[in-house]
Amino acid sequence: MDPLDPKRLTLRRTPAVPAPRSEKPPRHKPGEKFLKGPVPWDWIARAAQQPGKALHVAIALWFMAGIKRARTVALPGLALRVLGVSRYAGYRALAALDEAGLVAVARHPGRNPVVTILEADEQA
Repeated sequence: MDPLDPKRLTLRRTPAVPAPRSEKPPRHKPGEKFLKGPVPWDWIARAAQQPGKALHVAIALWFMAGIKRARTVALPGLALRVLGVSRYAGYRALAALDEAGLVAVARHPGRNPVVTILEADEQA
C-alpha cells in the first residue's frame, strides 16, 4: 500500500454519541447491583446539601435499605469504601445526616452503626 494514498487520509464520520437503543433509562443487568427506589427527592436534596461525603453515605444507606427491605440497617464499612468514603468521613457524614434529621443513628463500640432512615420532614 502506498503511504501517500489519499484514501488513507480521509476522515471517517462517526457519530459523537451513539444513538440510544430505546427511550427508557438503562436498567441493571441480572446479577448487577442497583439502587432500589423510589427514593424521595426532598430527602436526597437535603442529603446533598450536607457537607462532605454525606450524599455518598446517603446513597449507601438507601442501597442497604433496598437489600434488607427495611428502613433500619447496619451500615458496613465496605458499603462506604466502595463509594470512596473513608471510615472517618463516614462518621462525619452520618453525624451531618443525623443533625439534618434524615437519619437516626445508634452507635455501639466495635460494631457497625445501626441507622434508621427517617422521613425528610421528620425530626429525630
